Amino acid sequence: MLQKTSFLLESIEKAPIAELRALQLKRLQSTLAHAYENSPVYRAKFDAARVKLSDVKTLADLSKLPFTTKKDLRDAYPFGMFAVLREQIVRIHASSGTTGKPTVVGYTQNDIDMWSNLVARSIRASGAKPGDLVHISYGYGLFTGGLGAHYGAEKLGLTVVPFGGGQTERQVQLIMDFKPTIIMVTPSYMLAIADEMERQGIDPRKTSLRIGIFGAEPWTNEMRASIEARLNIQAVDIYGLSEVMGPGVANECVETKDGPTIWEDHFYPEIIDPETGAVLPDGEFGELVFTSLTKEALPIIRYRTRDLTRLLPGTARTMRRMEKITGRSDDMMIVRGVNVFPSQIEELILKQAALSAHYQCILSKDGHLDALTVAVETKPGIAIDSEAARAASKALAHDIKTYIGSSAAIELRAEGGVERSAGKAKRVVDLRK
Repeated sequence: MLQKTSFLLESIEKAPIAELRALQLKRLQSTLAHAYENSPVYRAKFDAARVKLSDVKTLADLSKLPFTTKKDLRDAYPFGMFAVLREQIVRIHASSGTTGKPTVVGYTQNDIDMWSNLVARSIRASGAKPGDLVHISYGYGLFTGGLGAHYGAEKLGLTVVPFGGGQTERQVQLIMDFKPTIIMVTPSYMLAIADEMERQGIDPRKTSLRIGIFGAEPWTNEMRASIEARLNIQAVDIYGLSEVMGPGVANECVETKDGPTIWEDHFYPEIIDPETGAVLPDGEFGELVFTSLTKEALPIIRYRTRDLTRLLPGTARTMRRMEKITGRSDDMMIVRGVNVFPSQIEELILKQAALSAHYQCILSKDGHLDALTVAVETKPGIAIDSEAARAASKALAHDIKTYIGSSAAIELRAEGGVERSAGKAKRVVDLRK
């Protein structure tokens, strides 16, 4: 017998603000007690800060507690941050960081169920319908993307193609043969798939795909417009990180596409000044901080995500939205005193009709000074020595100087000249070290 799955909104998604805030406070106080009683790391952090759980009487009192950072998780490697016995852990994921120890996260069965429900909610908010077939191109394994998307899609009652990353030619073959209506993938790899379709003589606008759920890397609204025009789909932003849960912490609603709605019944957001740590009011731009409200295995208290954004009022749902992530405080490039984010470069590239969205920012030394080179591909059929390409290169250099304030050399490359990735795009290459 077919399982019936509801595609209706959950009541909490439209609940009055007062009801939502009361639920958050109740869950926050329960989470803090659980963390203090069962995690030696959090007990030591709270005691060192001389904060008592009884001090947290309102949501604003959360600011009295110390931050959690990636270093805390690495110092507690592998299982020191867990707040349950290891035997109660049913799954372990780890970050794909390239420096130092990975950050390890664990999940109880209740955590997995909650995660699956939130990803299902996210896919539904993206416009999924009963009977949809979901092609998942996020990586499987220790990375949370693939399995997080997979369990959520199955929870919603959809058909899943668990492809994973890589093998771009075969990805295209199965998209054409299986006719999925939804794809979950990084936006940069979606462009690589579109490139492969065109190489095979397939029009990307004429596939079965209706919705693309994109995450795992910052991407701009200009990138959204480019993807939607090129593939004739709705491009929706999903947000998450392994330390907080994985994908599905927040997701855009397809009817508005105005920034991911944070599932505030499970995660409490703050925006802080990255330099001082002071909490900023809604609407102010700063670093995103999350506190989990329902996690058992690894409750996370005031985790500094390093993602830069601002909190905005709810629109399609009661819960607050966050502006699309424009960069991270730890992948920010400082070029001769100017702060530069890859997403700023991307936004300017996409304004040039002769240039593609495949690019890298290369940092090097010019004597004792930093130098920035933007390597960017021309669009298929446009030679790098053509008049159109040279004009686009000159215009891009001008725009970077004018709008960002940093000089950059532009290195035009032919199609395929910029390194492709089946996962997160490698946007910054630092040759200074």
